[in-house]
Amino acid sequence: MPSNSLAAVYGLAMDCAARQVLGADTEIVVDAYDETNTRIRPDRIARDIAADGAGLVGFVGVQSNQFPRAMDLARRFRALGIDVAIGGFHVSGTLAMLPGITPELQEATDLGIVLYAGEAEDGLEELLRDAVNGTLHPVYNHMTSLPNLSGVPIPWLPANRVARTAGRMTTFDAGRGCPFQCSFCTIINVQGRVSRRRTPADVEAIVRQNAARGVRSFFITDDNFARNKDWEPILDRLIALRERDGFNIKLTIQVDMLCHRIPRFIEKAGRAGVVRVFIGLESINPDSLLAAKKKQNRIAEYRDMLLAWKGIRAVIWAGYIIGFPADTPETVARDIRIIQNELPIDFLEFFVLTPLPGSEDHQKLFLAGVEMDADLNRYDTFHVVTGHGRMSRAEWEKVYWDAWRAYYTFPHMRTLLYRAAATRISLGKMLSMLLSFWSLSLVEHTHPLEGGYLRRRVRTERRPGRPIVPAWRFWPAAAAGFAMKHVRMAVMAARLLLVRHRLKRDPAARDYRDLALTPTGDEEALALFSSTEASRRATRGKLRPTAAAR
Repeated sequence: MPSNSLAAVYGLAMDCAARQVLGADTEIVVDAYDETNTRIRPDRIARDIAADGAGLVGFVGVQSNQFPRAMDLARRFRALGIDVAIGGFHVSGTLAMLPGITPELQEATDLGIVLYAGEAEDGLEELLRDAVNGTLHPVYNHMTSLPNLSGVPIPWLPANRVARTAGRMTTFDAGRGCPFQCSFCTIINVQGRVSRRRTPADVEAIVRQNAARGVRSFFITDDNFARNKDWEPILDRLIALRERDGFNIKLTIQVDMLCHRIPRFIEKAGRAGVVRVFIGLESINPDSLLAAKKKQNRIAEYRDMLLAWKGIRAVIWAGYIIGFPADTPETVARDIRIIQNELPIDFLEFFVLTPLPGSEDHQKLFLAGVEMDADLNRYDTFHVVTGHGRMSRAEWEKVYWDAWRAYYTFPHMRTLLYRAAATRISLGKMLSMLLSFWSLSLVEHTHPLEGGYLRRRVRTERRPGRPIVPAWRFWPAAAAGFAMKHVRMAVMAARLLLVRHRLKRDPAARDYRDLALTPTGDEEALALFSSTEASRRATRGKLRPTAAAR
């Protein structure tokens, strides 16, 4: 999916162009590139800027693991005489949480690269003026002034950019900020803990503008849309677009584990077009959740909340973090089995507990002098970058990849297809997503959110210091790897297609039920609530009786 930071800054830049903020005699031309699906060619971009007389290259929304790559490209642009600015979570989070300026940020300013911390709604116009006047500052720090989002230019991207993403999905933020205090999170320290939000009219305008260009699938990037104080009028606007005006829009949202307690929230989300929901499950161990300050995750309510989303036919994606202090290979394997058997989650995404710069976890380790990897390229949440009290680094990484293998087995993917049939979710879409998650994690050996169907490799582009592989060795290896991966994918696709074919022909497919889809009259007997002393303690007296038990 496209970067929402890129969409937000593009919308702001286009507004600057429309308002002619550099004067009536200066035209502002804005080009957007997303390196996840576009090769960046600094020579060509620099040539275009030189032909127009002035310009600025901005690296937007740069996360910590992306910072080394941004710097690699920025050095090339600076060598060509182009002004460069880098913004995003790494710059913002580091400046917000750490004393002084860190070595990698100092290196950037030494090269004449501008650092932009904070959000651009109140600062982009100043940055553009300084760029055209040749008066850029080393650092623009807007972290102390979080902008009001009401009535500001809306985020959007050109349709040809959106077309390069799976499902022609685009992104927008209806609000920013999260009220919770998760210690591993960077959002609360960059975007704040106070809810700032766009007006319902702004959200409707975003949807209408994109729909006019043929884009009808949206990921609302609010870290927790359920805590957006205007969630109801926003959903009411979207419901009207679908039910009154005939807009066939589909939404993906992120919510917390207590959202089912909000009256009408899930029901209205379904009517507004929510077809996918992402939930930060993180763990089913209450002690781990408490250690991470994830107090809003109460395992006693997991099944109620998940079954409520299944009631509106939503596909459920959940994040699971590996590396909490109590985690061992045995506990992780046990918890995955419990999730598979007792929770109606479709896609489980695994992450390594990572002290991301900008988080409380990173700040504490940094100030305490605890060893952490110096290579920011590894801070992608699927590499281990620090130590663990009960596992070596090698064991921790093995547990991480074993988790993908344990969850995305063929028998469990078959079960997920059966559950999809029972809850009236498209079997074709479920199959394609399962194949994508399985192949990216277990064939490409990368996180599914970091990949696509086909990885394009450019032989001559490597990290500085790495040797360029000769063509005679590179291309045969690339071809062999491509063939082997596609053989494995074809075999798994054939097995899943056979299951889909059988379900399509089975008139009783919608009657399928298993433990995960069925409220039980004996909740306390479930392993989710009884496998550990911590889970028994956390749920004692808190399990609600189900209809079968009343």
